[in-house]
Amino acid sequence: MKIWEKNNIIKNKEIEDFTSGKDSELDILLAPHDVIGTIAHVIMLENIGLLNKKDLEVLIQELRNIYINEILTNHFIINEGIEDIHSQIEFLLTDRLGEVGKKIHSGRSRNDQILVDLKLFVREKIKEIVFIISSFFDFLLELSEQYKNVLVPGYTHYQIAMPSSFGLWFAAYAESLIDDMLLIRTAYRITNKNPLGSAAGYGSSFPLNRKMTTELLGFENLNYNVVYAQMGRGKMERIVTESLSSCARTLSKMAQDICLYLSQNFNFISFPDHLTTGSSIMPHKKNPDVFEIIRAKCNRISSLPNEISLISSNLCSGYHRDFQIIKERFLPVFDELKKCFSIFRYMLNNIIVKNDILKEDKYHYLFSVEVVNKLVKEGYSFREAYQKVGLDIQNGSFKPLTKEIFSHSHEGSIGNLCNQKIRKMMQDVIKEFDFEKIDKVIERLIYGKIHLI
Repeated sequence: MKIWEKNNIIKNKEIEDFTSGKDSELDILLAPHDVIGTIAHVIMLENIGLLNKKDLEVLIQELRNIYINEILTNHFIINEGIEDIHSQIEFLLTDRLGEVGKKIHSGRSRNDQILVDLKLFVREKIKEIVFIISSFFDFLLELSEQYKNVLVPGYTHYQIAMPSSFGLWFAAYAESLIDDMLLIRTAYRITNKNPLGSAAGYGSSFPLNRKMTTELLGFENLNYNVVYAQMGRGKMERIVTESLSSCARTLSKMAQDICLYLSQNFNFISFPDHLTTGSSIMPHKKNPDVFEIIRAKCNRISSLPNEISLISSNLCSGYHRDFQIIKERFLPVFDELKKCFSIFRYMLNNIIVKNDILKEDKYHYLFSVEVVNKLVKEGYSFREAYQKVGLDIQNGSFKPLTKEIFSHSHEGSIGNLCNQKIRKMMQDVIKEFDFEKIDKVIERLIYGKIHLI
Protein backbone atom coordinates (compact mmCIF):
# COMPACT_ATOMS: atom_id res chain seq x y z
CA MET A 1 0.00 0.00 0.00
CA LYS A 2 1.27 3.48 -0.88
CA ILE A 3 1.62 5.97 1.96
CA TRP A 4 -1.00 8.16 0.27
CA GLU A 5 -3.52 5.39 -0.46
CA LYS A 6 -6.80 5.40 1.39
CA ASN A 7 -9.36 2.63 2.07
CA ASN A 8 -7.17 0.02 0.42
CA ILE A 9 -7.96 1.30 -3.07
CA ILE A 10 -5.25 -0.20 -5.25
CA LYS A 11 -4.08 1.86 -8.19
CA ASN A 12 -4.30 0.47 -11.72
CA LYS A 13 -0.90 -1.11 -12.51
CA GLU A 14 -0.62 0.45 -15.96
CA ILE A 15 -1.40 3.91 -14.56
CA GLU A 16 1.04 3.35 -11.71
CA ASP A 17 3.88 2.36 -14.06
CA PHE A 18 3.22 5.33 -16.33
CA THR A 19 3.04 7.93 -13.56
CA SER A 20 5.95 6.56 -11.53
CA GLY A 21 8.32 6.71 -14.48
CA LYS A 22 11.94 6.26 -13.43
CA ASP A 23 11.40 7.42 -9.85
CA SER A 24 12.54 4.23 -8.16
CA GLU A 25 15.68 4.14 -10.31
CA LEU A 26 16.64 7.80 -10.03
CA ASP A 27 15.66 8.22 -6.39
CA ILE A 28 18.63 6.09 -5.34
CA LEU A 29 20.69 9.19 -6.13
CA LEU A 30 18.61 11.13 -3.63
CA ALA A 31 18.78 8.54 -0.84
CA PRO A 32 21.59 10.12 1.25
CA HIS A 33 19.97 13.52 0.98
CA ASP A 34 16.54 12.23 1.99
CA VAL A 35 18.06 10.71 5.12
CA ILE A 36 19.94 13.93 5.96
CA GLY A 37 16.82 16.03 5.46
CA THR A 38 14.81 13.64 7.61
CA ILE A 39 17.35 13.77 10.44
CA ALA A 40 17.11 17.57 10.50
CA HIS A 41 13.32 17.38 10.36
CA VAL A 42 12.94 14.97 13.29
CA ILE A 43 15.34 17.01 15.41
CA MET A 44 13.09 19.99 14.76
CA LEU A 45 9.96 17.93 15.56
CA GLU A 46 11.42 17.03 18.95
CA ASN A 47 12.27 20.70 19.53
CA ILE A 48 8.63 21.76 19.03
CA GLY A 49 7.23 18.87 21.09
CA LEU A 50 5.92 16.54 18.35
CA LEU A 51 8.48 13.86 19.25
CA ASN A 52 9.84 12.86 22.63
CA LYS A 53 13.55 12.46 23.29
CA LYS A 54 13.44 8.67 23.19
CA ASP A 55 11.66 8.64 19.83
CA LEU A 56 14.23 11.09 18.46
CA GLU A 57 17.13 8.95 19.60
CA VAL A 58 15.88 5.73 18.02
CA LEU A 59 14.91 7.50 14.80
CA ILE A 60 18.30 9.16 14.41
CA GLN A 61 20.11 5.95 15.28
CA GLU A 62 18.27 4.03 12.55
CA LEU A 63 18.51 6.85 10.01
CA ARG A 64 22.26 6.93 10.56
CA ASN A 65 22.39 3.15 10.21
CA ILE A 66 20.62 3.40 6.86
CA TYR A 67 22.99 6.14 5.72
CA ILE A 68 26.26 4.57 6.86
CA ASN A 69 25.66 0.84 6.50
CA GLU A 70 23.31 0.74 3.52
CA ILE A 71 23.59 3.88 1.38
CA LEU A 72 27.34 4.47 1.67
CA THR A 73 28.04 0.77 1.04
CA ASN A 74 25.73 0.69 -2.01
CA HIS A 75 23.40 -1.86 -0.40
CA PHE A 76 20.39 0.44 -0.30
CA ILE A 77 17.49 -0.42 -2.58
CA ILE A 78 13.96 0.79 -3.13
CA ASN A 79 11.74 -2.26 -2.72
CA GLU A 80 9.38 -3.28 -5.47
CA GLY A 81 6.00 -1.74 -4.83
CA ILE A 82 7.50 1.23 -2.95
CA GLU A 83 6.83 4.40 -4.90
CA ASP A 84 9.83 6.62 -4.16
CA ILE A 85 12.72 7.32 -1.82
CA HIS A 86 10.54 9.13 0.72
CA SER A 87 8.20 6.15 1.00
CA GLN A 88 11.13 3.72 1.23
CA ILE A 89 12.74 5.53 4.15
CA GLU A 90 9.43 5.74 6.02
CA PHE A 91 8.74 2.07 5.26
CA LEU A 92 12.15 0.99 6.61
CA LEU A 93 11.77 3.03 9.80
CA THR A 94 8.25 1.71 10.42
CA ASP A 95 9.26 -1.87 9.64
CA ARG A 96 12.27 -1.74 12.00
CA LEU A 97 11.07 0.61 14.74
CA GLY A 98 7.30 0.25 14.71
CA GLU A 99 4.86 3.13 15.15
CA VAL A 100 7.56 5.74 15.75
CA GLY A 101 8.54 5.39 12.09
CA LYS A 102 5.15 6.78 11.08
CA LYS A 103 5.81 10.02 12.95
CA ILE A 104 8.53 11.40 10.67
CA HIS A 105 6.14 12.93 8.14
CA SER A 106 4.44 15.32 10.56
CA GLY A 107 4.65 18.85 9.18
CA ARG A 108 6.04 17.64 5.84
CA SER A 109 4.74 16.87 2.39
CA ARG A 110 6.52 14.92 -0.28
CA ASN A 111 6.49 18.25 -2.12
CA ASP A 112 8.86 20.02 0.26
CA GLN A 113 10.69 16.76 0.94
CA ILE A 114 11.70 16.35 -2.71
CA LEU A 115 12.65 20.03 -2.86
CA VAL A 116 15.03 19.57 0.07
CA ASP A 117 16.45 16.38 -1.43
CA LEU A 118 17.06 18.07 -4.77
CA LYS A 119 18.72 21.08 -3.17
CA LEU A 120 21.02 18.94 -1.03
CA PHE A 121 21.82 16.84 -4.10
CA VAL A 122 22.58 19.95 -6.20
CA ARG A 123 24.82 21.40 -3.49
CA GLU A 124 26.89 18.23 -3.44
CA LYS A 125 27.07 17.97 -7.22
CA ILE A 126 28.01 21.62 -7.64
CA LYS A 127 30.87 21.04 -5.22
CA GLU A 128 32.11 18.17 -7.41
CA ILE A 129 31.72 20.27 -10.56
CA VAL A 130 33.58 23.23 -9.03
CA PHE A 131 36.55 21.06 -8.09
CA ILE A 132 36.79 19.40 -11.51
CA ILE A 133 36.47 22.75 -13.32
CA SER A 134 39.11 24.27 -11.04
CA SER A 135 41.51 21.45 -11.83
CA PHE A 136 40.81 21.71 -15.57
CA PHE A 137 41.30 25.48 -15.38
CA ASP A 138 44.70 25.07 -13.72
CA PHE A 139 45.71 22.57 -16.39
CA LEU A 140 44.75 24.96 -19.19
CA LEU A 141 46.95 27.66 -17.68
CA GLU A 142 49.83 25.20 -17.41
CA LEU A 143 49.45 24.43 -21.11
CA SER A 144 49.21 28.16 -21.83
CA GLU A 145 52.58 28.75 -20.19
CA GLN A 146 54.11 25.70 -21.84
CA TYR A 147 53.11 26.77 -25.36
CA LYS A 148 53.03 30.54 -25.00
CA ASN A 149 55.70 31.07 -27.67
CA VAL A 150 54.15 28.75 -30.26
CA LEU A 151 52.37 30.92 -32.82
CA VAL A 152 49.15 29.89 -34.52
CA PRO A 153 46.87 31.74 -36.96
CA GLY A 154 43.94 33.66 -35.54
CA TYR A 155 40.73 33.75 -37.57
CA THR A 156 37.71 35.94 -38.13
CA HIS A 157 34.93 34.79 -40.47
CA TYR A 158 37.03 31.59 -40.88
CA GLN A 159 39.54 33.81 -42.72
CA ILE A 160 43.18 34.21 -41.71
CA ALA A 161 43.24 37.32 -39.53
CA MET A 162 46.12 38.02 -37.11
CA PRO A 163 48.74 36.02 -35.22
CA SER A 164 47.70 34.23 -32.09
CA SER A 165 49.50 31.66 -29.95
CA PHE A 166 48.68 28.45 -28.23
CA GLY A 167 49.39 30.27 -24.99
CA LEU A 168 46.69 32.78 -25.85
CA TRP A 169 44.32 30.03 -27.02
CA PHE A 170 44.60 27.83 -23.91
CA ALA A 171 44.31 30.83 -21.57
CA ALA A 172 41.22 32.10 -23.41
CA TYR A 173 39.30 28.97 -22.49
CA ALA A 174 40.63 29.14 -18.94
CA GLU A 175 39.26 32.66 -18.55
CA SER A 176 35.96 31.60 -20.10
CA LEU A 177 35.58 29.10 -17.27
CA ILE A 178 35.77 31.96 -14.75
CA ASP A 179 32.58 33.49 -16.09
CA ASP A 180 31.02 30.02 -16.17
CA MET A 181 32.00 29.64 -12.53
CA LEU A 182 30.35 32.95 -11.67
CA LEU A 183 27.10 31.58 -13.08
CA ILE A 184 27.55 28.40 -11.04
CA ARG A 185 28.11 30.51 -7.93
CA THR A 186 24.85 32.36 -8.58
CA ALA A 187 23.00 29.09 -9.19
CA TYR A 188 24.47 27.71 -5.97
CA ARG A 189 23.23 30.68 -3.94
CA ILE A 190 19.75 30.40 -5.41
CA THR A 191 19.74 26.68 -4.61
CA ASN A 192 21.09 27.10 -1.10
CA LYS A 193 17.81 28.22 0.49
CA ASN A 194 15.65 26.04 2.71
CA PRO A 195 12.17 25.04 1.43
CA LEU A 196 11.49 22.58 4.28
CA GLY A 197 8.32 23.51 6.14
CA SER A 198 6.52 24.74 3.06
CA ALA A 199 4.82 21.30 3.04
CA ALA A 200 2.49 21.06 0.03
CA GLY A 201 3.09 24.72 -0.69
CA TYR A 202 0.84 26.30 1.93
CA GLY A 203 2.69 25.71 5.17
CA SER A 204 1.52 23.80 8.25
CA SER A 205 -0.58 24.46 11.33
CA PHE A 206 2.22 22.90 13.38
CA PRO A 207 4.57 25.51 14.91
CA LEU A 208 7.46 24.40 12.73
CA ASN A 209 10.86 25.89 13.49
CA ARG A 210 12.05 26.54 9.94
CA LYS A 211 15.02 28.59 11.08
CA MET A 212 16.27 25.57 13.00
CA THR A 213 16.18 23.24 9.99
CA THR A 214 17.85 25.95 7.93
CA GLU A 215 20.77 26.01 10.35
CA LEU A 216 20.88 22.24 10.76
CA LEU A 217 21.13 21.69 7.02
CA GLY A 218 23.58 24.54 6.46
CA PHE A 219 21.36 26.51 4.12
CA GLU A 220 22.36 30.12 3.58
CA ASN A 221 18.79 31.30 4.07
CA LEU A 222 15.12 30.32 3.89
CA ASN A 223 12.69 30.30 1.04
CA TYR A 224 10.36 32.26 3.32
CA ASN A 225 7.14 32.36 1.35
CA VAL A 226 5.77 28.82 1.27
CA VAL A 227 4.07 29.29 -2.09
CA TYR A 228 7.28 30.57 -3.62
CA ALA A 229 9.22 27.68 -2.09
CA GLN A 230 7.12 25.35 -4.24
CA MET A 231 7.40 27.67 -7.23
CA GLY A 232 11.15 27.09 -7.01
CA ARG A 233 10.66 23.58 -8.36
CA GLY A 234 11.59 23.71 -12.02
CA LYS A 235 13.02 27.21 -11.66
CA MET A 236 15.94 25.98 -9.58
CA GLU A 237 16.69 23.20 -12.06
CA ARG A 238 16.55 25.61 -15.00
CA ILE A 239 18.91 28.11 -13.36
CA VAL A 240 21.36 25.38 -12.36
CA THR A 241 21.39 23.87 -15.83
CA GLU A 242 21.89 27.33 -17.33
CA SER A 243 25.16 27.54 -15.40
CA LEU A 244 26.14 24.00 -16.40
CA SER A 245 25.27 24.67 -20.02
CA SER A 246 27.58 27.68 -19.99
CA CYS A 247 30.44 25.38 -19.00
CA ALA A 248 29.31 22.90 -21.65
CA ARG A 249 29.37 25.60 -24.32
CA THR A 250 32.95 26.48 -23.37
CA LEU A 251 33.97 22.84 -23.76
CA SER A 252 31.98 22.46 -26.97
CA LYS A 253 33.64 25.49 -28.57
CA MET A 254 37.11 24.26 -27.60
CA ALA A 255 36.28 20.80 -28.93
CA GLN A 256 35.26 22.37 -32.24
CA ASP A 257 38.56 24.27 -32.42
CA ILE A 258 40.43 21.01 -31.85
CA CYS A 259 38.47 19.23 -34.58
CA LEU A 260 39.51 21.99 -36.99
CA TYR A 261 43.11 22.18 -35.79
CA LEU A 262 43.49 18.40 -36.13
CA SER A 263 42.28 18.30 -39.74
CA GLN A 264 44.82 18.08 -42.55
CA ASN A 265 43.83 21.52 -43.86
CA PHE A 266 44.96 23.06 -40.58
CA ASN A 267 47.41 20.50 -39.15
CA PHE A 268 48.20 22.55 -36.04
CA ILE A 269 48.00 19.68 -33.55
CA SER A 270 47.97 15.91 -33.36
CA PHE A 271 47.24 13.12 -30.92
CA PRO A 272 48.72 9.63 -30.58
CA ASP A 273 47.09 7.07 -32.87
CA HIS A 274 45.56 5.12 -29.99
CA LEU A 275 43.49 8.16 -29.00
CA THR A 276 41.92 8.68 -32.41
CA THR A 277 39.84 6.37 -34.60
CA GLY A 278 40.09 5.27 -38.20
CA SER A 279 37.82 4.67 -41.15
CA SER A 280 36.48 1.34 -42.36
CA ILE A 281 37.40 2.30 -45.92
CA MET A 282 40.02 5.10 -45.79
CA PRO A 283 43.28 3.92 -44.22
CA HIS A 284 44.70 7.44 -43.79
CA LYS A 285 42.01 8.69 -41.39
CA LYS A 286 42.61 9.86 -37.81
CA ASN A 287 39.19 10.93 -36.62
CA PRO A 288 38.71 13.13 -33.52
CA ASP A 289 35.79 11.03 -32.26
CA VAL A 290 36.37 11.91 -28.61
CA PHE A 291 36.03 15.64 -29.29
CA GLU A 292 33.06 15.15 -31.58
CA ILE A 293 31.26 13.18 -28.88
CA ILE A 294 32.20 15.82 -26.28
CA ARG A 295 30.81 18.45 -28.63
CA ALA A 296 27.55 16.55 -29.06
CA LYS A 297 27.16 15.78 -25.35
CA CYS A 298 27.87 19.38 -24.40
CA ASN A 299 25.41 20.66 -26.99
CA ARG A 300 22.80 18.34 -25.53
CA ILE A 301 23.53 19.71 -22.06
CA SER A 302 23.10 23.21 -23.50
CA SER A 303 19.61 22.27 -24.64
CA LEU A 304 18.48 21.19 -21.17
CA PRO A 305 17.56 24.64 -19.75
CA ASN A 306 15.25 25.16 -22.70
CA GLU A 307 13.70 21.73 -22.21
CA ILE A 308 13.06 22.47 -18.53
CA SER A 309 11.64 25.86 -19.40
CA LEU A 310 9.25 24.36 -21.94
CA ILE A 311 8.01 21.79 -19.42
CA SER A 312 7.50 24.26 -16.57
CA SER A 313 6.86 27.71 -18.03
CA ASN A 314 3.08 27.44 -18.49
CA LEU A 315 2.37 25.81 -15.12
CA CYS A 316 0.52 27.81 -12.49
CA SER A 317 1.81 28.04 -8.90
CA GLY A 318 1.75 24.86 -6.84
CA TYR A 319 3.03 21.36 -7.45
CA HIS A 320 2.48 19.47 -10.70
CA ARG A 321 3.56 15.95 -11.67
CA ASP A 322 5.22 17.44 -14.76
CA PHE A 323 8.24 18.12 -12.56
CA GLN A 324 8.96 14.38 -12.42
CA ILE A 325 9.90 14.49 -16.11
CA ILE A 326 12.43 17.23 -15.37
CA LYS A 327 14.04 15.04 -12.71
CA GLU A 328 14.74 12.30 -15.25
CA ARG A 329 16.96 14.60 -17.30
CA PHE A 330 18.23 16.80 -14.49
CA LEU A 331 19.76 14.33 -12.05
CA PRO A 332 22.19 12.69 -14.52
CA VAL A 333 23.45 15.94 -16.12
CA PHE A 334 26.13 16.60 -13.49
CA ASP A 335 27.92 13.32 -14.10
CA GLU A 336 27.60 13.80 -17.86
CA LEU A 337 29.42 17.12 -17.64
CA LYS A 338 32.04 15.74 -15.23
CA LYS A 339 32.85 12.94 -17.68
CA CYS A 340 33.28 15.45 -20.49
CA PHE A 341 35.77 17.45 -18.43
CA SER A 342 37.66 14.32 -17.38
CA ILE A 343 38.09 12.87 -20.86
CA PHE A 344 38.89 16.32 -22.28
CA ARG A 345 41.74 16.69 -19.80
CA TYR A 346 42.99 13.19 -20.56
CA MET A 347 43.13 14.04 -24.26
CA LEU A 348 44.85 17.39 -23.74
CA ASN A 349 47.45 15.67 -21.60
CA ASN A 350 48.46 13.86 -24.79
CA ILE A 351 48.20 16.76 -27.25
CA ILE A 352 51.04 17.22 -29.73
CA VAL A 353 51.44 20.89 -30.70
CA LYS A 354 53.18 21.61 -34.00
CA ASN A 355 55.96 24.19 -34.12
CA ASP A 356 56.68 26.51 -37.07
CA ILE A 357 53.05 26.51 -38.18
CA LEU A 358 53.38 29.98 -39.66
CA LYS A 359 56.36 29.25 -41.89
CA GLU A 360 54.07 28.56 -44.85
CA ASP A 361 53.59 31.44 -47.28
CA LYS A 362 49.80 31.36 -46.94
CA TYR A 363 50.15 32.76 -43.39
CA HIS A 364 52.25 35.81 -44.36
CA TYR A 365 49.23 38.07 -44.49
CA LEU A 366 48.68 37.38 -40.80
CA PHE A 367 51.36 39.98 -40.21
CA SER A 368 49.81 42.78 -42.24
CA VAL A 369 48.71 44.66 -39.12
CA GLU A 370 52.24 44.42 -37.72
CA VAL A 371 53.51 46.14 -40.87
CA VAL A 372 50.77 48.79 -40.61
CA ASN A 373 51.70 49.45 -36.99
CA LYS A 374 55.40 49.70 -37.87
CA LEU A 375 54.59 52.38 -40.46
CA VAL A 376 52.47 54.27 -37.90
CA LYS A 377 55.46 54.30 -35.55
CA GLU A 378 57.51 55.75 -38.42
CA GLY A 379 55.11 58.67 -38.82
CA TYR A 380 52.33 57.50 -41.13
CA SER A 381 48.74 58.02 -40.06
CA PHE A 382 46.98 54.74 -39.48
CA ARG A 383 44.73 55.17 -42.52
CA GLU A 384 47.69 55.99 -44.79
CA ALA A 385 49.62 52.99 -43.49
CA TYR A 386 46.59 50.76 -43.96
CA GLN A 387 46.17 51.90 -47.58
CA LYS A 388 49.87 51.40 -48.36
CA VAL A 389 49.96 47.86 -46.96
CA GLY A 390 46.72 47.05 -48.76
CA LEU A 391 48.29 48.12 -52.08
CA ASP A 392 51.45 46.13 -51.34
CA ILE A 393 49.34 43.02 -50.76
CA GLN A 394 47.41 43.71 -53.96
CA ASN A 395 50.47 44.08 -56.15
CA GLY A 396 52.45 41.24 -54.51
CA SER A 397 55.16 43.33 -52.87
CA PHE A 398 54.09 42.80 -49.25
CA LYS A 399 56.82 41.59 -46.88
CA PRO A 400 55.74 40.29 -43.47
CA LEU A 401 57.32 41.16 -40.14
CA THR A 402 57.35 38.39 -37.55
CA LYS A 403 59.79 39.73 -34.98
CA GLU A 404 57.28 42.36 -33.86
CA ILE A 405 54.84 39.80 -32.51
CA PHE A 406 56.29 39.43 -29.06
CA SER A 407 56.54 43.17 -28.62
CA HIS A 408 52.82 43.00 -27.77
CA SER A 409 52.86 44.22 -24.19
CA HIS A 410 49.33 45.24 -23.24
CA GLU A 411 47.34 43.09 -20.83
CA GLY A 412 46.12 39.81 -22.30
CA SER A 413 48.14 39.99 -25.52
CA ILE A 414 50.57 37.43 -26.94
CA GLY A 415 53.50 38.93 -25.07
CA ASN A 416 51.65 39.53 -21.80
CA LEU A 417 49.17 36.72 -21.11
CA CYS A 418 48.39 37.85 -17.52
CA ASN A 419 47.84 34.24 -16.52
CA GLN A 420 48.52 34.99 -12.85
CA LYS A 421 45.77 37.61 -12.85
CA ILE A 422 43.43 35.15 -14.55
CA ARG A 423 44.30 32.55 -11.90
CA LYS A 424 43.59 35.06 -9.13
CA MET A 425 40.13 35.79 -10.55
CA MET A 426 39.22 32.11 -10.44
CA GLN A 427 40.56 31.71 -6.91
CA ASP A 428 38.45 34.65 -5.76
CA VAL A 429 35.28 33.10 -7.19
CA ILE A 430 35.93 29.68 -5.64
CA LYS A 431 36.48 31.27 -2.21
CA GLU A 432 32.87 32.45 -2.26
CA PHE A 433 31.53 28.89 -1.94
CA ASP A 434 30.91 27.58 1.58
CA PHE A 435 31.76 23.92 0.98
CA GLU A 436 33.67 23.45 4.24
CA LYS A 437 30.70 24.71 6.25
CA ILE A 438 28.36 22.30 4.45
CA ASP A 439 30.72 19.38 5.02
CA LYS A 440 30.79 20.09 8.77
CA VAL A 441 27.00 20.36 8.93
CA ILE A 442 26.46 17.02 7.18
CA GLU A 443 29.12 15.31 9.29
CA ARG A 444 27.47 16.60 12.44
CA LEU A 445 24.04 15.27 11.42
CA ILE A 446 25.44 11.84 10.59
CA TYR A 447 28.10 11.39 13.24
CA GLY A 448 27.53 14.06 15.91
CA LYS A 449 26.06 13.57 19.37
CA ILE A 450 22.32 14.21 19.40
CA HIS A 451 22.32 16.46 22.44
CA LEU A 452 24.91 18.69 20.78
CA ILE A 453 22.93 19.20 17.59
